[in-house]
Amino acid sequence: MDPLLFLVHRIPYPPNKGDKIRSYHLLKHLARQYRVYLGSFVDDPNDWQYADAVKALCADTCLLNLDPRIGRLRSLTGLAAGRPLSLDYYRSNAMQDWVNRVTAAHKVSRVVVFSSVMAQFVNRQANGRLIVDYVDVDSDKWTQYAANKRWPMRWLYAREGRELLRYERRLATECDAALFVSQAEAGLFRELAPESASRIGFFNNGVDCDYFSPNRDYVNPYEARELPIVFTGAMDYWPNIDAVRWFARDVFPAILKRHPNAVFYIVGTRPSSDVQLLAQLPNVRVTGAVPDIRPYLAHAQMAVAPLRIARGVQNKVLEAMAMAKPVIVSPQALEGIDAMPDRDLLLAANEKDFVEAASRVLGTAHDAIGAAARECVQMRYGWEPNLARVDAALGTPVAARKTRPGANQAASAGASVPQDSRTIDEIMP
Repeated sequence: MDPLLFLVHRIPYPPNKGDKIRSYHLLKHLARQYRVYLGSFVDDPNDWQYADAVKALCADTCLLNLDPRIGRLRSLTGLAAGRPLSLDYYRSNAMQDWVNRVTAAHKVSRVVVFSSVMAQFVNRQANGRLIVDYVDVDSDKWTQYAANKRWPMRWLYAREGRELLRYERRLATECDAALFVSQAEAGLFRELAPESASRIGFFNNGVDCDYFSPNRDYVNPYEARELPIVFTGAMDYWPNIDAVRWFARDVFPAILKRHPNAVFYIVGTRPSSDVQLLAQLPNVRVTGAVPDIRPYLAHAQMAVAPLRIARGVQNKVLEAMAMAKPVIVSPQALEGIDAMPDRDLLLAANEKDFVEAASRVLGTAHDAIGAAARECVQMRYGWEPNLARVDAALGTPVAARKTRPGANQAASAGASVPQDSRTIDEIMP
């Protein structure tokens, strides 16, 4: 097998949140075809217990501790230097030294970067083919944050949006393919970086539909006679915090008036103090981390994704759909998901829409929407078909693409990606 360098901003395991789900499946896919050299940071002390699981997929790893508090302090050096703060947050001499040693010792000619900030460790001239999975247009996310903050954070976030976009655009001119999580996200970046339009593509997230299956016996975590409405996600992530605060305070009370047995469950790790306070509201429950979110989805009346700030694809929506649940989403949460409102899920643009949609579902059978939701995910969001786009961008030989876990045949080198005037999306399957 040929060597490949894979740089990820956060350890790609366990696959229990958006970016880790995508990076883990990407790592697992690459490990079938290459000797993977993984460089990554560990920003949650609890994640060190998973280091061996990641190492088992790789030829070698460099896992470095990243204390978020120190990272935030280090990022401030970017202010004086005129750099995006995000770059300095992840700046590391140790990571740079490891990358330099690995690429020189193993003659690495293919590099995959997950999250654009990790490209700062790559010597573009020395490392051959470079694929960057931006995932989301992060610069736009910072710009959205700025619109919802007061000074001085409004100024700081707006600056980060501008500086990070400048970096993202420059990187897109230097890499061989700039990939995003959805066609919509790729389209947005083409508008922002038209000079690199031919390099910009996407591959959708996938869902393990065998794992997220409604056809299993799950222990019911809810109390008798409850009509559970569930939100799942990392609850220290500001867009999720904003979403559940808005829903619990501005939407759910009206639902509760119509359906006194309705209960809003907020299920996810590391709930912030603002989220924990929501448990004081009538019929609102905050669970914190749970060993398995599937029982909470399987026995819920519905799932909701009332995000007002979002980029990319919401895995929480796809997972609930795979579990054959009716899902009510905001326009922001639907963005990037190829699903039809009123057939595969329900769309709600404001408080009134959410209340009406919830009232349609609560206490009634909506098997048709649930069945259509699962079928939609099964047809469009399998990992292997989507990751074939990464193979094409890397120039992975066809023989190597057929390699399966446990196969001992080394992939032959060769096969370059077609070079023509078409866009990456037109070239990739």
